[in-house]
Amino acid sequence: MTYNPPLRDMTAALKAAGFDRLEAAFPEADAETAWAVLEAAGEFAAGVIAPLNRAGDLTGARYENGRVTAAPGFADAYRQFAQGGWNSLSADHEHGGQGLPKTLEIAVFEMIQAASLAFGLCPMLTQGAIEALATHGTERQKRLLLPKLVSGEWTGTMNLTEPQAGSDLAALTTRAEPDGEGGYRLTGQKIFITWGDHDAADNIVHLVLARLPGAPEGSRGISLFACPKRMVGEDGTAGGLNDVRPVGIEHKLGIHGSPTCVMAFEGAAAELVGVEHQGLAAMFTMMNAARLQVGAQGVGIAERAYQQALAFALERRQGRSAWTGENNAPIHDHPDVRRMLMLMRAKILAARAICLSTAVSADLSRHGATEEARTAAKLREELLTPIAKAWSTDLGVEAASLGVQIHGGMGFIEETGAALASLLAEIRDTAISEPRLMEAAAALGEAADWLAARRNTPDALAGATAFLKLAGDVVGGWMLAKIAHADAAYANVWRFYAEQVLATAPGQVAGVVQGAAVLETD
Repeated sequence: MTYNPPLRDMTAALKAAGFDRLEAAFPEADAETAWAVLEAAGEFAAGVIAPLNRAGDLTGARYENGRVTAAPGFADAYRQFAQGGWNSLSADHEHGGQGLPKTLEIAVFEMIQAASLAFGLCPMLTQGAIEALATHGTERQKRLLLPKLVSGEWTGTMNLTEPQAGSDLAALTTRAEPDGEGGYRLTGQKIFITWGDHDAADNIVHLVLARLPGAPEGSRGISLFACPKRMVGEDGTAGGLNDVRPVGIEHKLGIHGSPTCVMAFEGAAAELVGVEHQGLAAMFTMMNAARLQVGAQGVGIAERAYQQALAFALERRQGRSAWTGENNAPIHDHPDVRRMLMLMRAKILAARAICLSTAVSADLSRHGATEEARTAAKLREELLTPIAKAWSTDLGVEAASLGVQIHGGMGFIEETGAALASLLAEIRDTAISEPRLMEAAAALGEAADWLAARRNTPDALAGATAFLKLAGDVVGGWMLAKIAHADAAYANVWRFYAEQVLATAPGQVAGVVQGAAVLETD
């Protein structure tokens, strides 16, 4: 299906995030300009990038004879992306950027990621490289590397992981030897390098973590280096190949269009970025920039899943409409399907606003009118960044799962009357000495009574899934309590479940009894 840029929802989220607070620092980024940027970016995402996503995943990037070729159409689309100025939105004017708010860039990149995550990973890593070099690079590095990265003529990568180290950066062994001329030579291997090699740009600037001779053990002995695929002349042009090459590509589920490479550094020429042995701190500048971008990825994936599920629900016909009584109705007219769609949309809008609010804080931390305002904004940015990253990416998974449920069919529950009453009586007998289980059983009974009074109505159907979860939590707790009562070795397992799961049961009743009125539109 096609991708439809959610411009109205984006505008609402920007307003909630406080985009108007940026007007003083970015007078050119008024509401009219922001709308024009978003509209044009949406057209590009939907018209150029989205059509490549499925074919790119089926075909994937290719590795042949020591070279990597991007998935069909990706290289041309990337060149259009760069030529359209989409890579330079928030970069400083002195490096060829447009000087627009980071907030607007995040909104644009959400649409790029939604159109094709495999494609969007390339400029996302480049943005991180720009941030790292702008913050920690030498004046020479800024002069020679940043303009081409900002324009998108060159791309950037982040080289951390090694085969023997995994996520333990303290265990990395890539070496950086001084070359006697002020530079260094890198030797080692890195894995899982996103867009580590490709034919979509003239050059690739690798930011690489490595160890200098005599460096302290652990993470305190890591330095950061800039290592281009092609050597860079003093005029900023790309020359001959450096001694760094791909030795293969990984195959990541769902993003085969993204060349995830194993990279070999074989005495490759490089320059130190920042201070010796403080490379991890410098790399964290890049990683922190990526955290917010990854949050926007989660929103983009969730939005795409929602759009596909909504389109399917409007087309697929099965069963009777809960509202009109029509037979063979679209499954959109089944309350539980509509509930899942509504949940997806609500959480997507919330996550989008969280990410954009984080970006507003990032902009104000750099461009606020006073030192006090900048400090306050920085604190807010640091608080919201992990929330934006974690909550939004969790939502991407949740929304995709809900989308699968909608595509896979729907279920109905049947009110079982006396059987449930009998079960609750047994649970209460066990719960006499267990307050948490007694509270949970009461919540289940309350929810069951509400549903029974509304049998065969849209209200009852709308609460079905929430009721099923509540019932599972309570019955599961009952079973664990019985196990723990019989064998004290399970007492801690039961206590953990009681406080982590059963404690939420009273609050879950609201999800059962909300009714169907809120689902009549979505």
